[in-house]
Order: sequence, then C-alpha cells, then structure tokens
Amino acid sequence: MMAMINQSSEGVPLVHQQIFRVEINEGPLSKLVVAILMSLLFICINCIMFHTLMSKPVFRELPRYILFAHMLCNDSVQLILSLLLYVLSMNVQLVPKALCALIVLVAVTTFRNAALNLAVMSLERYVAVCFPLRHNEMVTQKTTGVFIALIWIFGSINLSIDILYALIMDPGSFKDSIFCTRERFILSPWQRDMFQGFNFFFFVTVTAILIFTYINVMVAARSASAEKKSARKAHKTILLHLVQLVLCVNTFIYGTIERALAMTSSSRLFMDLRYLNFLFVLILPRCLSPLIYGLRDDAVRPLFLYYVRCGAQKVKPSVTAH
Repeated sequence: MMAMINQSSEGVPLVHQQIFRVEINEGPLSKLVVAILMSLLFICINCIMFHTLMSKPVFRELPRYILFAHMLCNDSVQLILSLLLYVLSMNVQLVPKALCALIVLVAVTTFRNAALNLAVMSLERYVAVCFPLRHNEMVTQKTTGVFIALIWIFGSINLSIDILYALIMDPGSFKDSIFCTRERFILSPWQRDMFQGFNFFFFVTVTAILIFTYINVMVAARSASAEKKSARKAHKTILLHLVQLVLCVNTFIYGTIERALAMTSSSRLFMDLRYLNFLFVLILPRCLSPLIYGLRDDAVRPLFLYYVRCGAQKVKPSVTAH
C-alpha cells in the first residue's frame, strides 16, 4: 500500500502525503463511516423537508418558503460535495483537474451561498415585520428569483476568476490528474489576497445585514403597533441566523489554525482536528436549516412529521401559511 501511495501521490504537497499515509495505515474506516452516515442522515432530512415544501402550492408560492427550499438544496449539495472531497482526500485519490475545477467551484459556491442566503432570508423577515403593508409588493416570486440568481453569481465569482486565470496561464494542466483542493487554482499571490478580500467583504456584509435586521425586528417586537407574536418569532429566527453565520465564519478561522497545525504538529493530531472540523463545522451546521425554518414553522412542522412517519397518520395535516 505504501508503494501505491508513493506512486499515486506524485505532485501532492508533502504535508498531505505525510498526513494521509499515517491515517491510511492506522485505519480510518470507522471515522469515514461516521462521516458518511451523518451526511446521509442530514441529506435525508433535507430531502424530506424539501418534499414537504414541494407538496403544497402555498409553499411553492410564498417567497420565504422558496428561499428556505433553496437553502435546503444548497446545503444538501454542499454536504454531498464536502463528503466526496473528504473521501477523495482520505484515499489520496487523484482526479482530472477539469473535474476538480467543477467540484471545487460548486463546493465553494454553495458554502458562500449559505451565508448570502441567510442575509436574504433575514431581509425578507425584516420587510415582513417592519413593512407588512408593502411586503407583498416588495417581496414577490420574481424578486426572490432575482435574489437567488444574484446569490449564485456573487458566490461563484471569486473561484470562477481563479479557474479562468489557471486555464489561461496553463491550459494543458487541466488534462492532468491532481490532488483536488481549492489551493490548486491559486497560482499567484494576488489570487490569495483577492480570496481573503472576498471572504472579508462577504461576511462583514452579511453580518451587518443580520445585525441590522435583528435590531430593527427587535424594536418592532417591542412596538405596540407591530404584530408582536410574528415579530418575536422573526426576532428569534434572525438570532439563529447569526448563530449559523458564526459557524460559517468558524470554517475560515479553523482553516488558518489547520494550516498552522499541519506545519508544526504531528500528522495524527492534524488529522484528528481536521476530522472534527469536518464533522462539527461543515456537517453539523447543515442540520440547523430544517430546525430553524422547518420544525419551528407551524405550517411546515405537522406536514413534515407526517412524511417522516411515512404517512402513518390517517389524515394528512391541513396547511395554513401566510
């Protein structure tokens, strides 16, 4: 096995070669099984929740449920690709650079989309609570579709530039097989600076939007003129969005620690921390989406539980959403 790894790992960074040799020899099967089962569980929950939303016209028409359905799809795709990249890294599997570009593009885009989608969902709740008379005019299916398109454009623009630059500078390399990571498409220092700049801009902007909507909805919740029950619920939802955003930011902070540990600590410690990072920062936060907008929603929850129980109830719950 060591000989095979030595041959297949040509071109792989030294740190990665050392780390994965140790991990493979010590048998990572149990960790891999846990990661796969957790991912499949959350993907299954997301699929049931998505089916719940698609089963009723009212959910397909209201903007907040459209945004929620988009979040479920985005999180599920990210889970699948994150798991795929994890499995490839565990086996030191080389893949064609062109295929790697597609996988990494979608994986990175869906990661950034998660934060951007939180901002748009919070703005929708802000308009619903603070401008209830204009909500139907300002937030429509068309504007929701435009915002979703903008989310994907802004989420993908950074890596798209990197891939295009790599394609221009070294087009022949896209026929080669590589160890698939985001860093393979960073060829110049300015790309790393741009990457960090995009991250800073995205999360400062999203944080500002969430704090702005949180404060305004909290003020509305205390106002005598506001519908207090709706405002309090929106206030709690945006607070949970802030928790999700912190988890998103933790991924970047942990990534910096990861790189430092890779150069200074034992490969075993690095792999253990990297595994915990994968489980608790990438996988577990994905279960918050159905909990925040699904189980807390009085219209969605009964129907979701109905489908979870495989329709064991004799009467399908009625749905009233507004």
